[in-house]
Amino acid sequence: MKITYQSLKQKAYHIMNATEEGGLTGPIINSFILLLIIGNIVALILETVEEIASPNIQIFRTFESFSVIIFTIEYLLRLWSITSNPVYQKPAAGRARFALTPLAIIDILAILPFYLPMILPIDLRFLRALRMVRLFRIFKVVRYTKSFKLMGNVFRSRKEELIITIAMVSLLLIVVSSLMYYIEHDAQPEVFKSILHSMWWGIATLTTIGYGDAFPITPLGKILGGMTAILGIGIFALPAGILGSGFVEELQKSKKEKKVCPHCGKELE
Repeated sequence: MKITYQSLKQKAYHIMNATEEGGLTGPIINSFILLLIIGNIVALILETVEEIASPNIQIFRTFESFSVIIFTIEYLLRLWSITSNPVYQKPAAGRARFALTPLAIIDILAILPFYLPMILPIDLRFLRALRMVRLFRIFKVVRYTKSFKLMGNVFRSRKEELIITIAMVSLLLIVVSSLMYYIEHDAQPEVFKSILHSMWWGIATLTTIGYGDAFPITPLGKILGGMTAILGIGIFALPAGILGSGFVEELQKSKKEKKVCPHCGKELE
């Protein structure tokens, strides 16, 4: 079989996206990159422990360089082969569109802190802050796990209900914070300075966390605080119910998809 530029690009696309056409190579590479991402997360945590980081600084640097090389190759391969996807088939426009997708942006942010100091003279304080962008490597896990894809499908299918719930919670937060401000401001001018300051109490009470740094002391304020806490239990249970039913539906869909024959399209017994 003659290997052409186009066939090589298509093969790279199928491997990077772990499709059936890519064979076993795709899942093996994806598993390796997933392990590398997990290793980077562990390294990022261990680097903050002085007793571990100081004597092993060279090991961390070598691992960082190796990881960036792998992530860079991965990103370039994805960018090069993406035109094999009909959605991004135009060489320039297609690659530009792909580069602006959320996962591609995460990929570039994961390697940006390594290359940017080589291009631009950066203040050390800014460089330390920029290295925090390495946290975006955590989000690269999304590309390699089906669970995150399932979660994304749930959020997409339930976005209207979630938007309505968020709007309800926001409206309730504004109402109770405003009422608490007018009730408690005279009694506690330093704690409830404004409605914005009262919103901190509203968030802590509605989520039933109750940090104790802001709380009502007047009888009417205590009544409102108790009612708000009870409302919070009910209001914040709504998103859990919506997402729970969404997960059940998506799991049922995925099970049905598995029962479909990939060759003839008929459902298997």
